[in-house]
Amino acid sequence: MRVVSGDDERARTVQLADVLGALSHALDLTEGQPVGHCVRATWIGFHIGRKMGLPDLQLWELYHTVMLKDLGCSSNAARICELYLSDDLSFKRDFKTVSDSLPKVLGFVFSHTGLKAGLAERFRAVLNILQNGGAIVDDLIQTRCQRGAQIARQLRFPASVCEAIHALDEHWNGAGRPDRLAGPAIPLYARIALLAQVVDVFHTAAGPAAAMAEMRGRSGTWFDPEVVACFERVATEPGFWETLASEEVEAAVLALAPVSPIVVDEDYLDDIARAFAQIIDAKSPFTSGHSERVAVYSDMIAAELGYTPERRRWLKRAALLHDVGKLGVSNAILDKNGKLDEAEWQDMRNHAALSETILARVPVFHEMASIGGGHHERLDGKGYPRGLTGDEIAPETRIVSVADVFDALTADRPYRAAMPLEKALGLMRADLGTAFDPTCFAALERVLAAIEGDLARAA
Repeated sequence: MRVVSGDDERARTVQLADVLGALSHALDLTEGQPVGHCVRATWIGFHIGRKMGLPDLQLWELYHTVMLKDLGCSSNAARICELYLSDDLSFKRDFKTVSDSLPKVLGFVFSHTGLKAGLAERFRAVLNILQNGGAIVDDLIQTRCQRGAQIARQLRFPASVCEAIHALDEHWNGAGRPDRLAGPAIPLYARIALLAQVVDVFHTAAGPAAAMAEMRGRSGTWFDPEVVACFERVATEPGFWETLASEEVEAAVLALAPVSPIVVDEDYLDDIARAFAQIIDAKSPFTSGHSERVAVYSDMIAAELGYTPERRRWLKRAALLHDVGKLGVSNAILDKNGKLDEAEWQDMRNHAALSETILARVPVFHEMASIGGGHHERLDGKGYPRGLTGDEIAPETRIVSVADVFDALTADRPYRAAMPLEKALGLMRADLGTAFDPTCFAALERVLAAIEGDLARAA
C-alpha cells in the first residue's frame, strides 16, 4: 500500500499484526497489566491452537481474538471506580487473580473497596457489593464484552472473532459471564483466550510452576479440559517458557502471525484510529467524544491553514490517538471532582509520555507519536512532559494543542460545567504566544465564525 508519513511519500507494506500488536499495549494499560500482557497471551494461545491442529484461517482468527481480547475493557473503568471507590487499574489487575472461592472473593472485596474513603462511605459501598455483587459483576462484564465485540466488528473482524471476544469470561462449568454458556457452547477461541490470559497473569507474577498449578486447579471449572491438556503439551516444548519471559517475545509473536485476509490500506488505518479513539474516550464519561471532536477541530484548522488532503488525513489520525496514554491513568484521577494532589497530577501528566511511547511502537504511526507526547507543551516552555519551547514544537502539534484545549473548555468536566464559546476563546486568547500558537488560534476563530455564519443563514 501507499502510506503518507511526514513530508515524504513512500511505499511501505503494513502488516495488521504489527499495528494491532503494538496498539495492544494500550489495552494492557487499561487493564493494569504489565506491558506486553496481550502479546504474551497471544504467544500462549497461538501455541495451544497450533497444538490442537487448527488450520491457518482459524489460527489467524485465534491470534487476533487473544491479541484484542481486552478491546472493551476501558468501558467499565468509571463504573468500577464509582461502585468500589477504588483505583480501577489496580482493581482490574488484581481481579484477574481471583478464583471462584468465596473466601477469596470476599477477601478481594474487602481489600479493594473504599480504602481511601471515610468509614461510613466505605461501609455502604462494601454492603452494596455484598448484597448486589452478582448483578454488579454481571453488568460490568456485560458492558465490557458487548463493547469489545462491537469494536472488533468495526475493525472488520469476522463474527467468530467478535463472538469469542464477547465470550471471554465464560467458564467451562457455566458459572461465567455474560451469558452463562457452558462446555462446548463457549466459542473455542474464547476458551483458549481465557486460559492464555490466566497463564500469563500467574506466570508474570510467580513463574511457570504457579501458572501450571492455577491452570490445573481450574480445569473443568473455568477451563476446557481439552484446552488444558493441549497446553500441558505446549508447556513441555523447548524454549516455550524462556521466550515467554524474554524481551524477544513480541518479535516472536509477530513472526507467528498468519497471513491476514484483511488488507491494511489507508481506509483501514482510519478505522483503526477511530476504533482506538472510542476505546480512549470510553474510559471516562467526561471524555466521551473528545478525541473525535479534537480530530474535527484539528482538521478544520489544518484546512484553513492550507494543509494538503493527505496531510490532513494523517493529522486526523494523530488527533484521534493523541490521548491514548490516558488509558494508563486511573479513573479515580480522571473523574475526580476536585483539585488533584501532587501525586495525582504527576500521574495525569504522565499520559502524554505514555501516548508517545505507545504510538512510537507502531511503525506506520511513528511520526505522530510526537503529537501524542507534545500536545500539552507550551510555546513558553512551561508545558509538559519535556518543557519544549517555540520552534521545538511542530506546527501539527500546535494545531492539536489548540483543538484539544478548545474542546476541553467547551465540554463538561467533573470539576466544572462546559464554558460558553466566547468565554473559552477569551481564556485562550489571553495565552496567545505563551501557551498557544497565534496562527493556529486565529484559524480556529475564522472557522468557528464561518460555521456561526452558516448556521445564522440556515436559521
